[in-house]
Amino acid sequence: MSAYKKPQNQDPKVHYENTKARIQKIQSHLDTSPRSFRLKDKVIIITGVGSLKGIGRASALLFAHEGAKHLYLIDFDSTNLPDLKTSIEKRYPDVKTTTLQGDAADESLISGVCDRAMQEEGRLDVFFANAGIATKNPLETTTAESFMNAMRVNSLSCFLAIKHASAAMRKPNASRGKPTSGGSIILTASVAGLRSGAGTIDYSASKAAVNSMAKTSAYQLQKLDIRVNSICPGLIETGMTTDTFEYARSRGADAKIGQLNPLGRFGVPEEIAQAALFLASDDSSYVNGQNVAVDGGLSASHPVVPGRWA
Repeated sequence: MSAYKKPQNQDPKVHYENTKARIQKIQSHLDTSPRSFRLKDKVIIITGVGSLKGIGRASALLFAHEGAKHLYLIDFDSTNLPDLKTSIEKRYPDVKTTTLQGDAADESLISGVCDRAMQEEGRLDVFFANAGIATKNPLETTTAESFMNAMRVNSLSCFLAIKHASAAMRKPNASRGKPTSGGSIILTASVAGLRSGAGTIDYSASKAAVNSMAKTSAYQLQKLDIRVNSICPGLIETGMTTDTFEYARSRGADAKIGQLNPLGRFGVPEEIAQAALFLASDDSSYVNGQNVAVDGGLSASHPVVPGRWA
């Protein structure tokens, strides 16, 4: 058997320039790709849409591009909701858009928006539970209160989405084009919920809970054609990770951001939105109870010395 030969590494500067060009192309998708209407007639709820550089906003725009019938968009901070609504309605006048300010971990809000979708549209097809917070404190300064808040915002919000969205999704309505039970529930988790090394103890625990709920609820919703899956992003440039990116750039270390995964780069919200689109659409009709890592391959391996066998 021949010895393993370490591959030649690309010049870091060249790799980074290629990365920037690739990301620019990814982010211009809505401007260059025709609408294929993969979400035609679907009624969809998305939480956590407020950040201008967030996964929720990118997903709302992509879902509208793909022909969703009605988007109910929720965020705790209402600042950017009017702009998002205007952007969608101007670009996609065929898509109804309703924005709501509120806490995704508030049961009355979540049950209420599910009921509203049923009253107004007669069906609910997709719930993307994307709302969440990041934490920074190490173990020794993490308080019981901050731990429970992370669990409330990141985990309880997903439980409420599963509970109330599934109750709505199981109701058929032939008059609205839905003759049988069915739907897709998508939860935003994290690679930090798969293994250690990607987040604080409270954040990681909350995301591990989300991943567990995706698996457990899929089995508690058997034979209803209601699928539950979680997405586990790796290092994505969002409002939540701004500090990490700004710190690296202030040190002139732009090219090193995301170097630990085999793609050798960070990701952008539009790439997570594409994974959410797949799970929301009928293309993923046999994908259920999965924790889908979208991380450039980061979680595919145990730590290794480059160029050597693990």
